[in-house]
Amino acid sequence: MGDLMFRGKGWGIAALVVGMAVAAYLAAGRWAGNGELPEGLIQVNGYIEGDHITVSSKYAGRIRTVLAREGETVEADQPLIQLDDSQATAKVKQARYAAQSLDAQVEAARDQLAVMNLETPLKIEAAEAHVARAQALWERAVAVETEAKEDAERFQRLADKDQASLQQRDQARARWDVARNDMAAALSGLTHAKKELAQAQLGWNRIKAKKEELTSLERQRDHAYAVLEEAERALEELTIMAPAGGTVTTKMADVGEMVAVGSPLLELVDLDSLYLKAYVPEVLIGKVRLNLPAMVYTDAFPDQPIEARVRHIASKAEFTPKEVQTADERVKLVYAVKLQLNENPDHRLTPGLPADAVIRWKEDVAWVKPR
Repeated sequence: MGDLMFRGKGWGIAALVVGMAVAAYLAAGRWAGNGELPEGLIQVNGYIEGDHITVSSKYAGRIRTVLAREGETVEADQPLIQLDDSQATAKVKQARYAAQSLDAQVEAARDQLAVMNLETPLKIEAAEAHVARAQALWERAVAVETEAKEDAERFQRLADKDQASLQQRDQARARWDVARNDMAAALSGLTHAKKELAQAQLGWNRIKAKKEELTSLERQRDHAYAVLEEAERALEELTIMAPAGGTVTTKMADVGEMVAVGSPLLELVDLDSLYLKAYVPEVLIGKVRLNLPAMVYTDAFPDQPIEARVRHIASKAEFTPKEVQTADERVKLVYAVKLQLNENPDHRLTPGLPADAVIRWKEDVAWVKPR
């Protein structure tokens, strides 16, 4: 009897052990996410997410208009928010007036320089001809004065010897006086002509000064246009544009609010770069590697799976997130993975959409829908 009891206990223990082993096997199979999936496939689930883009302003100001609503899909370079631009518009007008005024001064200086480049050589040539004529008159006057002087001295000697009359002597002296006056006048004319030549030659200095003035005006004009360009760019950037296409997920400011430089205003998600963030049990993470293919299924489009690739595998395990359904509550540690969607036809997938996925780690295994 005792032997039978012992045997009965032995069979009971064996059955318990076998039952626990079977339960553990089934639990491990369920946590693998496979259920009835063949070896080589891993089933995961999670939510569609995307890379978030924060839209902010480069300038402080008051919001005049909000042109996009939460949940709205926008395209790249689409206006999203308009800040008050009254002061910026005034600055643009002021900068444009200053630039155009300097433009006119530059053109006037160029015209003056062109005229000076034409006139200066002509004035110098005319002054040199005048000097040449005055020099000839001076030389002729000197020759006449020398001859008149000799005649006056000769008639003076003759008169002293009573060989010439006093009238002849006086006439010779008068001719000498006239010759000396003519020589003085010729000298004055020559001096004046040389001064005119020197004045004409100063034209080269005036041309040099005008060139320097023109260069300075051009620099001022270039700076003015740079200021204008900066003012125009600041005015344009008060209309805040979408940096990329996406969906407005969060609006953080509204009409009438004052915003500081760099304050976040809107948040977008690029619908062309979505991924499924899912979790793989610790016991299966060794089978997952980067670039493995996957198929993503959503309840909204159960018969239209989207191809994906493993883009990221977390380096550390974490506790199972509460929002993710697990096959076995006893398995606590999981690794987050990101499955990059190859496409998003018609932008029908949006962030926050729950989805299941099948990751294939053996190439020769046929795809099977999630269980």
